[in-house]
Amino acid sequence: MKAFKKKLLIGALSAMVCCSFTYEAEAASYQGATNQAKDITKQDDFKTISGNKHTAVDYLVFVNKTHKLPDDYEAKLPLITVKNSFGREFQIEPETYRHFEQLRTVLKQKAIQIELDSVYRSVARQKEIAAEFTQKYGADYVKKYVAVPGYSEHHTGLAVDICLVVDGKIIDDNDEMIAQKEIFAQIHPLLTEYGFILRYPQGKDNITGYSYEPWHFRYVGKETAKKINDAGLTMEEYMK
Repeated sequence: MKAFKKKLLIGALSAMVCCSFTYEAEAASYQGATNQAKDITKQDDFKTISGNKHTAVDYLVFVNKTHKLPDDYEAKLPLITVKNSFGREFQIEPETYRHFEQLRTVLKQKAIQIELDSVYRSVARQKEIAAEFTQKYGADYVKKYVAVPGYSEHHTGLAVDICLVVDGKIIDDNDEMIAQKEIFAQIHPLLTEYGFILRYPQGKDNITGYSYEPWHFRYVGKETAKKINDAGLTMEEYMK
């Protein structure tokens, strides 16, 4: 999910999808970081802050609008806490982060800067978000724009939403991100090499349930990513 954007907060709902939805506190924190990030291209090293011991992870755990996260998944999920170059903290599964940083390093060599924007969000926090926005905007709004707790890929710790930094400016708005066709045309072909797939590809919304999100990557491991990519499948089709 993308971070909740200011234009969504004032009611411009058309460009937002529920996968990219998060909460106001995160958006406020991100705005503060944005004000300090006018010239950050030389200050873009990630730092690992803390983590727990690695346990077995199901890298093919399947979560979408009709497939719920397994009830015992979060209790077993190893997470580390990392910072992006703006100083924002995120929790993420260790192997997902390791491969993301490899991808990020290669892109940096091509003068493309990507940053973490939204990663792990607990089921408990998603419940709080749903309650907060039901009270503020009503049940119909929440049904349309907020992922049902337990049915978001961001619960897995394996889904990564990115933002871009172009000429020192943070690009994180959905419409602006989609407009960066040339940049994403360089990013997407590299995903498979680092174990990621583009989770919600263009023209597949009738299968995935979500419209095109060029920023949303899902770690599945290199072998599986290659199979999915080579066959031109979505995860829904691969998991049948």
